[in-house]
Amino acid sequence: MVEAAPETEAHFKEYAIEEFLVRDEPYYRPIGDEIELFTAAYRQHIPVLLKGPTGCGKTRFVEFMAWQLGRPMATITEKGGKEDELKEGEVRVPLVTIACHEDLTASDLVGRYLLDANGTRWIDGPMTRAVKNGAILYLDEVVEARKDTTVLIHPLTDHRRILPIEKTGSIVEADDRFLLRRTTGSCSVFPITPDTRARSKT
Repeated sequence: MVEAAPETEAHFKEYAIEEFLVRDEPYYRPIGDEIELFTAAYRQHIPVLLKGPTGCGKTRFVEFMAWQLGRPMATITEKGGKEDELKEGEVRVPLVTIACHEDLTASDLVGRYLLDANGTRWIDGPMTRAVKNGAILYLDEVVEARKDTTVLIHPLTDHRRILPIEKTGSIVEADDRFLLRRTTGSCSVFPITPDTRARSKT
């Protein structure tokens, strides 16, 4: 006779992608003036391209800066109804991370139409949600993505700071707090295109 395993209470939290916050200070040891440069780029809305070998700390640095820069953010409700409230004067910054790969499509980033019981409805992708909510959008290993996908970020990285959504015939102006961060490995077999390099501070 096989007995069913007892049910255990799930211990996890689930957030909307644009509401994920770096709640605790990540350990990061500066090796130069990268914190000052990142902060200046953030304030001037200048996209940054981080380049370095795997494991050198690019992702940790972005997480640290998301915690460091912080801004007022809405209350997040944890699973079970418990609310994690912001204390007076406390600031946080949402961080949206997308792992780029060769199968990543424009619809994966911007959004798509889906069918449900009520018909067809539009669902924003993670990039659109980050643009609307003023998050730091972190594109990890951006050179791995297909060229027809990476061109989507070009209007976000120049003076326009807009995201055209062709399927809906609309244009989304980035929230003033939105910032785009991209990384690539120094040994990547995929070269950085001139257009991408020209639109980033490396």
